Amino acid sequence: MNGFKISRQNTRSLIWDRIATGCFYGLGAVIMLLIFWLLFTILSKGLPQISWDFLIKLPEEIDAGGGIGPMLFNSFYILALSLLISIPIGVGAGIYMAEYAPNNRFTEVLRICVESLSSVPSIVFGLLGLAIFAEYFDVGLTILGGAVSLAFLNLPMLARVTEEAVRAVPNDLRNAAYALGTTHFQAIRTVVIPVAMQAIITGICLVAGRAFGESAVIILTAGLSTSGEMWDFNLFSPGETLAVHLWYVQSEAIVEDARQIADKSAAVLVFVVLLINLVFRVPLWINNRKLKK
Repeated sequence: MNGFKISRQNTRSLIWDRIATGCFYGLGAVIMLLIFWLLFTILSKGLPQISWDFLIKLPEEIDAGGGIGPMLFNSFYILALSLLISIPIGVGAGIYMAEYAPNNRFTEVLRICVESLSSVPSIVFGLLGLAIFAEYFDVGLTILGGAVSLAFLNLPMLARVTEEAVRAVPNDLRNAAYALGTTHFQAIRTVVIPVAMQAIITGICLVAGRAFGESAVIILTAGLSTSGEMWDFNLFSPGETLAVHLWYVQSEAIVEDARQIADKSAAVLVFVVLLINLVFRVPLWINNRKLKK
């Protein structure tokens, strides 16, 4: 009798397991289809119309046929500057929280503060950057202000991702490194960071894509215009980016081909975000394949 009950329970468990597996596969398929539909909708409208002139020409205020050259350059320039600031500080803070910070109330409060900052709306960081650069230092809306404000926006997420990645490294690897006579820093540099690198790179991809497509922070700190030059490296020039230009063209532009410019700008924006992820991820894929061989 007991064997019969156990058999029925096993059968029910197998049925529920198959139902749950089917539901999860179905949800995954729905999400993938939604993502591909969004990508196809955006890219199919804009990519066929994109030309080299569109990518390097200056925008037009009244006449049709303007380009996105300065805005595209500003997007990459501000992204690079923000990553140069946020990656060393964010990764270093995450390593400190995981490896060096003592387990006390202050550390817990600090961790809660970092987690809270990760969910703060981006416009709050834009207002912070506006108060610091435009009001306190009185430098106006500049590329430097936009880059630093984006770095502030990315720091909490990058620190938390790095901390979780470092904490996920098995302690057996650390103990093995200590057994070989390494110091704490040597163990982190030669064992912990290489093992956690894939998760850290994933976090960098997330913040880079978020920064490239950010508009609220840039509007408040870098402005709605450019210097009018294609390659302007001056940190105190206005720094309208592609995401801001897309918003402006879609909502306020008076040129007759505003809709076409918006479609092409959106396609370029999505394509670049995908390209950023590939640039960061491909070296890791190649390295993993080499390790498996």
